[in-house]
Amino acid sequence: MATFTKFNKFLEALAEGGHNLGSDTLKFALTNTAPTAASDTVFAPGTLHPPPAAANGYTTGGHAATIASSSESGGTYTLACTTDVVITATAGGIGPFRYVILYNDTSATDLLIGYWDYGSSITLADGETFTIDVTASLLTIT
Repeated sequence: MATFTKFNKFLEALAEGGHNLGSDTLKFALTNTAPTAASDTVFAPGTLHPPPAAANGYTTGGHAATIASSSESGGTYTLACTTDVVITATAGGIGPFRYVILYNDTSATDLLIGYWDYGSSITLADGETFTIDVTASLLTIT
């Protein structure tokens, strides 16, 4: 099971209007370089978060989330997706990657939200899939 870590500046950006999680375009990007929760603020694929090559089933900038619901109940906010994000390697492999970064592609600076650490590097061979399980809850804030 991957471990989720929020970026420290995410809550500040949320409080100051940097995110509208229910309607902004959120994306999942792959990288094999460890993000730094304490200091990273924006998605920087050219420097801080180099992704696998945009080919063989991996999309430049990552794969978009499809938001199903954005709601609060009893002081807990939950953001859920309609479907899991499935990345399929085609015509070659994807990787290596260890981290899946969630960022806000609608914000002018691609503000970071959080990331999942899968514990070791993953490489997908042709035809293999990688699923980001986000249907029940992509993000919960209490």
